[in-house]
Amino acid sequence: MTNKTARTWGSTLDSVVVYAQGAVCRRLVRGNMPPDARLRVTGLPRSLDPATLRARVLNAPGVRVTEARVEVEAEPLGAGTPDALRRQVVRLREECAAAQGRRERQLGLIEEVRALHPVPPERRRGDPHRRTPVDAWLELAEFVDARLTRLHARLVELEEAQRLAEHELSVAADRLARASTDAPSAHVQTTVSAVLTLDGTAEEEEPQLELELEYAVPGAVWVPAYRLTHRQGDGAGRLLLRASVAQRTGEDWTGVRIALATADLRRRTDLPKLRSLRIGRRQPAPAPSGWREPPAGLADLFTGYEAAGPRPAPAVGPTAGARPADGVGSAPGPVPPPPPPVPVPVSAPPQGYGAPPAALPVPGGADGAVLQGFGAAAPAPAPPARSRAAGRPSGGGGFAAPAPAPMASAPMSPAAPGGAPPPPPPAPPSGPPRPSGAELDYAALVLCGPDEQGGRRGRLFPDSPFDPVAAEHRRRAEVVSALPLPGHAVRPRESAGSFDHRFDAAARADIPSDGTWHTVTVGEIPVGLRTEYLCVPSVEQTAYATLVLSNATDQALLAGPVEVTVDGEFLLTAALPTLAPGGVRRVGLGPAEGIGVTRRTNLHESTAGLRGNTTVLDHRVHVELANRLAGPVTVEVHERVPVTTEPDVRIEERADWRAPEEGAGPEHHAPGTRIWRVELPAGATTALDGGYEIRIPAGKGLVGGNRRS
Repeated sequence: MTNKTARTWGSTLDSVVVYAQGAVCRRLVRGNMPPDARLRVTGLPRSLDPATLRARVLNAPGVRVTEARVEVEAEPLGAGTPDALRRQVVRLREECAAAQGRRERQLGLIEEVRALHPVPPERRRGDPHRRTPVDAWLELAEFVDARLTRLHARLVELEEAQRLAEHELSVAADRLARASTDAPSAHVQTTVSAVLTLDGTAEEEEPQLELELEYAVPGAVWVPAYRLTHRQGDGAGRLLLRASVAQRTGEDWTGVRIALATADLRRRTDLPKLRSLRIGRRQPAPAPSGWREPPAGLADLFTGYEAAGPRPAPAVGPTAGARPADGVGSAPGPVPPPPPPVPVPVSAPPQGYGAPPAALPVPGGADGAVLQGFGAAAPAPAPPARSRAAGRPSGGGGFAAPAPAPMASAPMSPAAPGGAPPPPPPAPPSGPPRPSGAELDYAALVLCGPDEQGGRRGRLFPDSPFDPVAAEHRRRAEVVSALPLPGHAVRPRESAGSFDHRFDAAARADIPSDGTWHTVTVGEIPVGLRTEYLCVPSVEQTAYATLVLSNATDQALLAGPVEVTVDGEFLLTAALPTLAPGGVRRVGLGPAEGIGVTRRTNLHESTAGLRGNTTVLDHRVHVELANRLAGPVTVEVHERVPVTTEPDVRIEERADWRAPEEGAGPEHHAPGTRIWRVELPAGATTALDGGYEIRIPAGKGLVGGNRRS
């Protein structure tokens, strides 16, 4: 039973999980149980990774999927296939080229007319001077001016027509570039299918099976975005989580459930296998490797083929429509057979199913010195040329095990110091051969025919040709990873840190495969919110309005742009930092003109001590705040006290400010920061006084230094 006879089922894209780069798609398939337990599921994208295809049965416990394989079919499209955008671009490109040609021809005519000027005849020796016909000169000048006026007017029309054609071409080309890649190409319709093989029996005779197909595709990225709604005086706000998603996977996501994850799809998540070490004779039985010894007598299988002699070469006649050199149209004479091919020894044939273990190169030896892997016998020397008369190769071949032969002696390497011989080659690994995963895929193995050279005849080898079309689709899909990010946007892999998060959208969404950003609403997140005003009068005597966000949920908020709306009016778009569960961060809203800030300082220098050997720098700080807003506000004033590492230099503070608690506030504070928190009613003013003394011993003072700043 071939795959061509499998029953064809349609599939529906149900959900997509978009990772930091790439996505995992999930399709649902429904239908009756096929009698031959084989079915073909269509609708898969061209850019999918065949190694990630997974399939399982959802509603029939007794039925399972034993094999899932990807197949690609292509067929030419009919003449009536809609391809309006591509045809429009081709038509506009031709119109643009024609408009440019007309403009260039008009420029040529202008240059020709501009070159018209009167040329007097050459005056011969002895001829008298002639009178210049001024009227003819003036008529020619008038003709040239009138002609150039008409030509330039026509040139302006042609340039305007060319500009319009180029504009239409650019618009159409942009629409074609932004169009969905789900549509087929201009001439070929490609169908990607998953061929499934079922096994088992169900309770009913023909049950309605429901299958799930899962596969990974490249070319999908996302970044978070937010919308914050707040009303003044409320202690909470509404934070709407949205996401900007762009995908160019080759299929449109229509009506699918979207989930967003910060994990790296290409990162391996399988756990390492830790094998125990046993001491003693009793050891666990080794796992079967899937490799079997070559069957005996394989060389005799091709005896009749070798006895028949070389295959006759096809007769090469003249090309249709061409005549021989002698003019006679008779058929050419017999073509002499080509010379027998010279056998080329194959040093390391690819490992195949049932093939002998591959030879491993000997480090430090000659090119001809090889080491037989997997604990098998040493390889035989290159087989001699076949004898066509005998009908069999002079040496053994096929699947017969090679006879033990001495290894080719490698030439001595340059003598080491003291004339020591080179180190011996490492011992071959023991145990049976361990073929790769491609060699264990028995359904994909191909039996090599008798025309194969070397040791491939009659043996199974994996047939996995490189698909350049699929590679080109994946390369085009990866273009979305270079899209410019929206303002204040941060890649989720950068803002998530060492943790991975997943966000499930509340409703289904549509995202076409056009490689542009589309906004998807994920859900609403409750956050704690309060308005505070922050000022650092030592740097700038201006108060800034801020929103202090607290995340009381168990889900992190990634960094991204947030649109702030206060009392139903849009205020600004700010950058929201990463907010971990239980974290508190501050979002700036800009300067607040209703809060007045004034700062004055005073410095008094004196000496103290028994002999006046201690310099005392007394700093006084006076800050005045005025609330000109309609409601009460909370103002946080930041000052900074010098920090010293010298034990002899003392700093004594005289103020009611406090030091910030590390890790408790919404931001990180510099050393020596001091904070005042003031509650100001509407229309109230207050004054804050603080200061500190710096006591410097005479031995620690700086001569001519600026120790007052």
